[in-house]
Amino acid sequence: MSEVVRAVLDDLAEESRELDVIVGELSGSDWGRGTPAEGWSVAHQIAHLAWTDRAALIAVTDSEAFGAELEKALAAPDSFVDQGAEEGARVPPAELLAGWRAGRERLQEALRAAPEGAKFPWYGPPMSVASMATGRLMETWAHGQDVADGLGVLRVPTARLRHVVRIGVRARDYSFLVRGIEPPGEEFRGELRSPDGELWTYGPEGAPQRVTGDAYAFCLLVTQRAHRSDLDVSAEGPDADRWLDIAQAFAGPPGKGRPPAGGGER
Repeated sequence: MSEVVRAVLDDLAEESRELDVIVGELSGSDWGRGTPAEGWSVAHQIAHLAWTDRAALIAVTDSEAFGAELEKALAAPDSFVDQGAEEGARVPPAELLAGWRAGRERLQEALRAAPEGAKFPWYGPPMSVASMATGRLMETWAHGQDVADGLGVLRVPTARLRHVVRIGVRARDYSFLVRGIEPPGEEFRGELRSPDGELWTYGPEGAPQRVTGDAYAFCLLVTQRAHRSDLDVSAEGPDADRWLDIAQAFAGPPGKGRPPAGGGER
């Protein structure tokens, strides 16, 4: 296993542990508290992570069995995610927490044991070990943000956000295609400030289409955890501007996004 892949897996484990600290000592009633995702409680959020870890484990260990899971998703593209979360949220909190912990450990073990160069089926394009781990980190961070917001917990952004930024940048064309829009033909330039003040850059330095701003804000944008008008992210060029309105780092149908904090549209 390369150092790059090992680092992503280590960061995924750390991101999960950070969320575990938040939910690990919750009372039973707190598991039922609402989060910014409409209709989803804290329990729904953790149930979704556990459900997706299970799907990822199947994809990594049994591609034929994952094909059956994919058929279920295709049969109900607008509801299969909510159904999985709803089923898991009905499980007693202690059992749900234990299941999430055990499931993410099994996935870690399977990814670390996977042969170099392996590709796994998924709900979007096939995934390598690194891309699967990055996707799980992105989801863990995003749903962890919902949990933290629902509980009123302030999380400190970390350098692990570079993985979320990277998947958001790489998913640019997907954001267009999933909405039936032809992606722009040219690369964009991205310049984003990391939590420690470093500048994370992407794309050609002289590209006329540019996205600049705060990396944490960009992560909230591409995971659709906040409305663009509430975030410190700017675009130069019409295609870059359009992308920021539809950016989506996660697989599946177009996300609904979140309303502006002030209630009005940009």
